[in-house]
Amino acid sequence: METVPIQLPDGTTTPVRLFAGPGHEHEERRDASRAVVVTVPGLGVPAGYYESFAEALTGYGFDAAICELAGQGDSRPRPGPDSTYGYQEIVAVHLPAVFEVVRERFPDSTPYLLGHSMGGQLGVLYASRIRGRLGGLILVAAGTPYYRHYRGTRRPGLLLGSAAMSLTSSVAGFWPGDRIDVAGFGRQSRVLISDWARLARGGRFEPAGADIDYEQRLARLSLPVLSITIEGDDLTPVESAAHLLGKLPAADITTWHNPRRLGHNGWIRDNAETVAKVAEWLRDR
Repeated sequence: METVPIQLPDGTTTPVRLFAGPGHEHEERRDASRAVVVTVPGLGVPAGYYESFAEALTGYGFDAAICELAGQGDSRPRPGPDSTYGYQEIVAVHLPAVFEVVRERFPDSTPYLLGHSMGGQLGVLYASRIRGRLGGLILVAAGTPYYRHYRGTRRPGLLLGSAAMSLTSSVAGFWPGDRIDVAGFGRQSRVLISDWARLARGGRFEPAGADIDYEQRLARLSLPVLSITIEGDDLTPVESAAHLLGKLPAADITTWHNPRRLGHNGWIRDNAETVAKVAEWLRDR
């Protein structure tokens, strides 16, 4: 594994982890297309947690990379009152910097973005901006938090809880997830939490400072998409994932439900079936 630090314009430093698969001449690559899978983590999940998943992908003959969301894991500084990045800055500034590193390291590999949870939301927005520079999207346990697609107490919990989180973030200057352990988000930028909360309440991507109409762009996005849902995932039920896919009517969508009860994060480490499905889908491109 190689680690390349990125210095972002706002002063944030965040690493990209790079995992080289076997070369073209390697026996395991004989039927594999040259691809690099770039994982965008979920909120509150450090990049290091995905290393075994990335290494498993290289075992199938693919290259892999993992970015670190700003303020998480090994990224510095930690979110505070001066942190003003949200969905817009991540997809317009942060992710382009990540993919520049990936393309420099793997110039012969077609990049595919794998987004987990919020990483999937960020992934589709990034794909809608760059139009054609990705081989496809892989969405794992990724949907929208729109409250109407949840059942039982989670529905009012998301509606009221998202508003409360947004208000708390505005008052504190950041989301104090290191002190208020709600949803496992960890400490986060107030703008990022506000963008997430707006999506949870209204079901539309309308990030603060947006320079394009993301909903309109998503509707025109035509590329291959693999959406994987996981049994036992209460944070991204099938209905939540379907709501995100419904925003991509022009995409070539493949869906697969992992029947093992691994929940929202368990598939990352217990990953054999999920990696095999991703590899199968990539080889069909």
